[in-house]
Amino acid sequence: MIISNKFKTASTYALVGLSALVLSGCANKAVVSYGDAQAVETTDINFGSTDLQKVASQMTDSLLSSPVVGTMTANKRPIVFVERIKNKTSEHIDTESITDSISTQMLRSGKFRFVDMTRVESVREQLTFQNEDPLVNPATAVAFGKQIGAQYMLYGNLSSIVKSNADKSDVYYKFTMRLMDMESGLVEWADETEIRKTKEKSTFGW
Repeated sequence: MIISNKFKTASTYALVGLSALVLSGCANKAVVSYGDAQAVETTDINFGSTDLQKVASQMTDSLLSSPVVGTMTANKRPIVFVERIKNKTSEHIDTESITDSISTQMLRSGKFRFVDMTRVESVREQLTFQNEDPLVNPATAVAFGKQIGAQYMLYGNLSSIVKSNADKSDVYYKFTMRLMDMESGLVEWADETEIRKTKEKSTFGW
């Protein structure tokens, strides 16, 4: 049986094309893997996960090791309202994550209790339902006016200063926190931590 050169050539091109498609598919296939959540993140110069962990850990350690706070929590667990950290930077930063990390670490210490103001409306709706809806047994309804008010408020700010030119970018972050006695208005504890990050242009560009 004689096979023409044209048929051989066409078959060769088809095989090469199929191989290229297979290789292209393999090259573009995404590979998903787990990473270390505590690893240092250096993807870019913006505020990232490492910065969040750093400021939350430093502020919590400072607060819990404070002699004033030690006296305050010696024989009781004060009730604290944690206000969401105010973002005064030019970046979109999820400051609620910082607030959550700090309040969680403080609660784990066993020295504080918290009032979650982000759920007040949900609680109010549930209490209204329990006390006003005829479907609920009045003997099991939680009474109004029984919630305990916070004695202290923990609040803070995250600010930044950004400077850049053609060859270098520099960003400075400052994170401050205060613990205030809500009855007297006195600030019982305050601290701050700083982060500076730089990004320089390399020979091969950014």
